[in-house]
Amino acid sequence: MGDTAVSVLRRVRNNVAMISLHSGTSGARHRFRSHVHIPPNRIQRVLRFSFHAALVILLTILTQVGGLVWLLATCFKHKLLAFLLLYSAVTLTLPVATPYFGRVALTCQQSGPLQMQSRVYCVLNRHYVTPELATVLTDTANHMSRRYPGTVTLVLDANFPFMNGFPLLPHLSHNDGRRADLAFYYRNATVYQPNATRSPIGYFAFEPGPTHCPPVWPTLRWNLTLLQPLWRTFSLEQQRKRALLTHLAKDDRIGKIFIEPHLVRTLNVSHPKIRIQGCRAARYDDHIHIQQ
Repeated sequence: MGDTAVSVLRRVRNNVAMISLHSGTSGARHRFRSHVHIPPNRIQRVLRFSFHAALVILLTILTQVGGLVWLLATCFKHKLLAFLLLYSAVTLTLPVATPYFGRVALTCQQSGPLQMQSRVYCVLNRHYVTPELATVLTDTANHMSRRYPGTVTLVLDANFPFMNGFPLLPHLSHNDGRRADLAFYYRNATVYQPNATRSPIGYFAFEPGPTHCPPVWPTLRWNLTLLQPLWRTFSLEQQRKRALLTHLAKDDRIGKIFIEPHLVRTLNVSHPKIRIQGCRAARYDDHIHIQQ
């Protein structure tokens, strides 16, 4: 009986110890979970801040002023509507303000010998240049229109409205108002096509030809092979393009002209101003780049 009583007491003691240990462990787990618990409203605030920060960065990269406008729009209940109204007002006002900062807006009217290739460039505020370059572009377009009646010279990316050194991505330059890209002239099987480009934005429809550039990384020299069959099947209007390059090369207000070497040979033009930017820069067989 004595041994049995002792055995019972030992079992009771062991069970009590296990219960205490389990209770202590459960308490520690509960305290740990309570310690690491993050309130849902804090998570929402972090996500909301991250969303607005990413949107500000994206709009600044695309438009320069859009990020600041979005910050102002967050003060309103209907943020998207406020942003659209504020951004429209700012975009319409900029051409009045930018001459005080040394830049002017190229025309966004879809008429005349000089036009933006798409109003998207105007909406994104990527159509600003120095007054001198604006004069060069206007003079060049008028010259081409007089020489070849009906010719329309299309501008692609130019510069943002403010601040020298502010990058116009994905370009390596276009940061001082003194640079602009011009679309190629195209023709169908028979005649010149005014206001026409092979791709919807004027870029990335590359003319076939050899390259002297070896593969390097990092680079902006994208081939975009999968996109090429999607573009319209226009061909390069060589007569007008040759005349354009010759005219620009003779203009003392122009310092450099970038175009791919294989097109220089195809068009049979040669001048010290006509060159290639480099093998890490964008390809120049879908547009030409000019700068003062």
